[in-house]
Amino acid sequence: MRQECSTEVRGAGFSFPGAVDFAADVIRGDSAVPYIHNFPIGKALSERLGLPVSMENDANCAGLGECTWGAGRTFDNAVFMVIGTGIGGAVIMNHQIYRGNHFHGGEFGYMILNDDGEILSNTGSTRALVERVATAKGIPVTELNGERVFAMADAGDAVAQQGIEAMCHAIALAAYNLQYSLDPDIILLGGGVSARPELVDKIQHHVDAILKQVKIAQVRPLLQACEAGNAANLLGAAAFFQQVYAD
Repeated sequence: MRQECSTEVRGAGFSFPGAVDFAADVIRGDSAVPYIHNFPIGKALSERLGLPVSMENDANCAGLGECTWGAGRTFDNAVFMVIGTGIGGAVIMNHQIYRGNHFHGGEFGYMILNDDGEILSNTGSTRALVERVATAKGIPVTELNGERVFAMADAGDAVAQQGIEAMCHAIALAAYNLQYSLDPDIILLGGGVSARPELVDKIQHHVDAILKQVKIAQVRPLLQACEAGNAANLLGAAAFFQQVYAD
């Protein structure tokens, strides 16, 4: 590996799915990559590469990358929310990843935002959007995807437009709650939303409507689309390595 690089290689930073416990050198739980779990993977990688390594959860890496080199680079504290088939993210406080006691920091998709017990991943994700529009139109979910729903909305389809508004409202409720529970400097929105910056304005509009209902709420959440794109988790893996081996 070192022979293939023209510059000095200090080590390797890894971005993994799952509950990554770097201090214990293990990735707990399960993921779509089962062979990375429940053994000292950091030691194995370091021995294999002959280099020091670091490892962190992929969403945490993406959040740290976005806050180091992306849209959050000028802020100390940020919430990073990824909107895709589900909703996940990261909490960055004082430029450090907040993992939580059970490594569930940033699992915003588990939030319950209504009396029906529906979680945010089932109301504010692109998957939820597709299912909502398909149900309203009486067509199979397999005939739609997020890109097609947005194209339908752009063409004036009222059902698709209503579905997008419902998704934005769910995300706005989450953003409001996160602002008043964590009080970050900024809330960064990634995933499909970052490719359609106009959606940030829609979500902000819904947040502002919530603020009008809650008279005592004086802090307006600052929302912004992410900038680093698909490179965010790789940038974050590098940033975390630099934090671990700062000396």
